Amino acid sequence: MCLLPLTDLRCKLSLFAGMGNSTTCSNHLGIPPAKGPNAVGCSDFMMDHTGTFFRLYYPCVASEDAEKPDWIPSKEYFYGLADFMNINRGLSELIFNYLFGSFKIPAAMNAPYKQNGKCPVVVFSHGLGAFRTLYSAICAELASQGFIVAAVEHRDESAAATFFYHGKTEEPEEKEEESLKPGESEFPLRNKQVLQRADECIKALDILIKINSGKKMENVLGTEFDWMTLANSMDLCRIAVMGHSFGGATVIEALCNEVNFKCGIALDAWMFPLDEEIYTRVKQPIFFINSEKFQWAGNIMAMRKLVPPDSSSTQRKMVTIKGTVHQSFPDFTFLTGNWIGKILKLKGEINPQVAIDLCNKASLAFLQRHLGMDKDFNQWDHLIEGKDDNLIPGTNVTELP
Repeated sequence: MCLLPLTDLRCKLSLFAGMGNSTTCSNHLGIPPAKGPNAVGCSDFMMDHTGTFFRLYYPCVASEDAEKPDWIPSKEYFYGLADFMNINRGLSELIFNYLFGSFKIPAAMNAPYKQNGKCPVVVFSHGLGAFRTLYSAICAELASQGFIVAAVEHRDESAAATFFYHGKTEEPEEKEEESLKPGESEFPLRNKQVLQRADECIKALDILIKINSGKKMENVLGTEFDWMTLANSMDLCRIAVMGHSFGGATVIEALCNEVNFKCGIALDAWMFPLDEEIYTRVKQPIFFINSEKFQWAGNIMAMRKLVPPDSSSTQRKMVTIKGTVHQSFPDFTFLTGNWIGKILKLKGEINPQVAIDLCNKASLAFLQRHLGMDKDFNQWDHLIEGKDDNLIPGTNVTELP
């Protein structure tokens, strides 16, 4: 066996990450900056030692020298991803660190909040094996367009890893979470998890409501961000819930349990965890944005209980983005070259930037329509109907009768 010097290994991993790009190096990879008129800040909030945990994205005061946080918060999250993917931890830390360790989130850490009227609110739920930082392209874009976004990190053992704080006199500690145990029946576990996930989204919203009222909330993480500046910053008549995959199912469960969520957006939702009885109980508008390669007839059939194929309703919509895969929604899709991205199913045939732009613009149009916002997002109303060369109205899946 021939062992490479560390510098040579670093170079080879860097080339491996960028393989298949039309550019000559991987320096062009990265999470795209938000396109809205506002600079974007972010900060983490944790309620007591093991409680509600989320990353907040918000419009901020622009600064040239603002610190941008690491995309992967610490090595324990690399370990969690490795466990989720059944990869050796030592090897995975080396690979993940050199492939992804240098990437930053396109937001200024703990930047001052920019006072500019009241912001609508979105609570975001991550997918299975993910965590609070992996959807920064979507969350930062919403914040740049004037939203306050709470990206929840779930404690239901569906995250690759999560973060607990063990007392004021101790350092914060990372704790990896487990997924499905060998021999365990899947539905009872996933149904229990989706109930907890929805409850965590509702608790995150409750915290935001208290912060908005001017109540001082203790953040055990002790971040530099002044949470009191968010008092009276949120438009609590305009609140939505959004999520990907398992987070898409969480959207449906949360809508059912919290009337303050006025609408929901489910990105490539995995419907398996939901109880059958929930479908008749959800009353709010829902928008399913699916990938072309992930969905199957049974999953679409569950969605059709909420969005009938012959429905002309403006309340419930479904579109499919051509050339996309399930991982076209998290940030991973921007951080590998074409070749390795397709091998790992992190990229589809479509340009990732084109795909995420379609997703973001369609989402903004839907949010304006159903939150009653006075913006210009209705310029993208046609995307809600699937009217674009890269969109399919409804689904590409052959549906069961």
